[in-house]
Amino acid sequence: MANLSFEDLVAEALDSLPPDIAAAMDNVDVVIEDEPAPDVLAEMPAGETLFGLYHGVPLTQRGPSTYFGAIPDRISIYRGPLTRTFRDPDTIRDEVRITVIHEIAHHFGISDERLDELGW
Repeated sequence: MANLSFEDLVAEALDSLPPDIAAAMDNVDVVIEDEPAPDVLAEMPAGETLFGLYHGVPLTQRGPSTYFGAIPDRISIYRGPLTRTFRDPDTIRDEVRITVIHEIAHHFGISDERLDELGW
């Protein structure tokens, strides 16, 4: 991670996406937040740490009546939980990439259960 900021790590993860995946991510903002909001944390199972969150309507659920005129979807990547949980710079880089890909998968309609089956 030598001299790369957290923002650079997120940008690096996004830049590593295959072109067809990146092109399909229209109307999605990826933002870095220091911490998840209290209301988001209140919905989490006890003892779980949240590194990122997809807010929006997955591509698989969109239609004219469910998505017309919608504001952009948002993927939040949470700096605090990632940097507290993972201390080694290379591990932080890897976990940021995993988190970005995980949340992008939700944008494409892939569930947590399926991601677990796939080893993500």
